[in-house]
Amino acid sequence: MIEERLEELGIILPKPPTPAGSYVPVIRTGNLLFISGQIPMEDGKVVFTGKVSDDNLEEAQKSARMCAINILAQIKRETGDLDKIFRIVRLSGFVNSSQEFTQHPKVINAASDLIFEIFGEKGKHSRIAVGVTSLPLGSMTEIDAIVEIVN
Repeated sequence: MIEERLEELGIILPKPPTPAGSYVPVIRTGNLLFISGQIPMEDGKVVFTGKVSDDNLEEAQKSARMCAINILAQIKRETGDLDKIFRIVRLSGFVNSSQEFTQHPKVINAASDLIFEIFGEKGKHSRIAVGVTSLPLGSMTEIDAIVEIVN
C-alpha cells in the first residue's frame, strides 16, 4: 500500500546512504526504530550543500524532502516493508542556516508535508526544527526520526 502511494507520487526510494561516521543508520528497540540523521545524499554524494537563507528557501525545502526520502529508504532496508510502519512518532530537523535566518520550520515542513502525504494519519508526528552553524559534509539539512512499527 505505501509502495503504491510512493509510486503515485513519483517517488523512487534510493539505496539507503551509508553512515558518514561511527554509528549505525537504524536501531530497533521493541516496536521503535530510531533512524540516525539523514542528509540529502544521492549516489554517495551530498546534493544540497551550503547555508540556508531567505534567498534559497525552496532549495532547502528540496533538501529536507530528500532527507525524508532517505529516512524511508533506511526504514525499508531495516524492515523490508514500509507497510510495517504503524506511526511516524517524531522528526528532528536541523538546518545549516545563516545567522539571520529564522524560517527553520518552513524548511522542515517539506519533510513533514511529504510524510503526511504518504502516510496520512499515521504520518502525523511531533517535531523540532532548529538552525545550526554547520552540518556533516556541508549539507543544508539533516533529519532524524523515531518510527513505531508493527512486528
